[in-house]
Amino acid sequence: MTSDVIVIGGGAAGLFCAATAGARGKNVVLIEHNATPGRKIRISGGGRCNFTNINTTPANFLSQNQHFTRSALARYTPQDFINLVDQYGIRWHEKTLGQLFCDDSAQQIIDMLVKECDNAGVAIATHTAVTSVQKIEGGFAVETSKGTWQGETVVVASGGLSIPKLGASDVGYRIAKTFGVPMVQTAPALVPVVCSKTWLQRWGSLAGVSADVSLSVGDALFRENILFTHKGLTGPAILQGSSYLPDEVQQGMISIDLLPDHSTSTLFPTPNREPRSAANVISDVLAKRLVQAWTQHDLNRRVDQLSLVELDAIVDAFKNWLVKPLNTEGYLKAEVTRGGIDTNALSSKTMECKDTPGLYFIGEVVDVTGWLGGYNFQWAWSSGYAAGMCV
Repeated sequence: MTSDVIVIGGGAAGLFCAATAGARGKNVVLIEHNATPGRKIRISGGGRCNFTNINTTPANFLSQNQHFTRSALARYTPQDFINLVDQYGIRWHEKTLGQLFCDDSAQQIIDMLVKECDNAGVAIATHTAVTSVQKIEGGFAVETSKGTWQGETVVVASGGLSIPKLGASDVGYRIAKTFGVPMVQTAPALVPVVCSKTWLQRWGSLAGVSADVSLSVGDALFRENILFTHKGLTGPAILQGSSYLPDEVQQGMISIDLLPDHSTSTLFPTPNREPRSAANVISDVLAKRLVQAWTQHDLNRRVDQLSLVELDAIVDAFKNWLVKPLNTEGYLKAEVTRGGIDTNALSSKTMECKDTPGLYFIGEVVDVTGWLGGYNFQWAWSSGYAAGMCV
């Protein structure tokens, strides 16, 4: 079986790359080991697919080479994908912070991508597992569970290790090893954190309580919600921060401002005339159960009996809450995989391996990890387009 282009992986990046290459007149086969393509797309955004973010910039991505995404993102922008969505009459809305979702179902995005592939003459081979890729004269041989394909170029869009129940595979990393392509250590990203037994004894009873916070890990700062769980913490802010934790998670520290819109003066504008306890006042803006879990002695004293120094100390504790995670919930709950194919080994314009012409890596398998909120999908479209226009 022969083809001009062999795309390995039927996720967002693979489908888009295949359609792009096919539209240029290339003979393309897309190989997917699942029964249907786009399984991860289907569950994204609560089933409505957060398909891009209108605020996408290179600053919204983690990579050892922070400038790597610049070229691809400039060549295929969020507006370009929005235009495609509009062509198919898919209704969408902006939820928050530039995040765009389908009004109805993520399946609409999958159907659109499959239709684009059909229109471009792309052959999609499902239930087909790739076992190896080898260089041969004139191109590559891709061994699969259903025989061997030969092609001039191979695009690896196999994704990362996140959400194994959807068929996550390390095949992309194994292909990289075969060709000596360097890797950046992988780790779960956009993932809930697990805390120690001691921490859970104090805070575990708050499972289900949420708070709008300002959260930082190192230099990264996010303003979104956190949610207490029986294992530790989750919520958009925690997921965002988790991507910036060190490989040895327990060596990291998460700093949380539980009162991001408040200071001592806004909470206690007339402290000398406030007869309520400090805890009651703070409960006006923060979940009462969370305030009750706090152990500061002064919290239960009347505000008009506290000095400004004592009030500052109370507020400061809420604004500088430090959480030292024990671990994360791992790839099982991670939305994406951090690390992957070293971007220094790839062309930022085409995604082609510098040392192995004809071999491309796109999407999540590459050491490019976007923030939560549609950024990883935009990287899939942009990197897929970059490779699809060049293969």
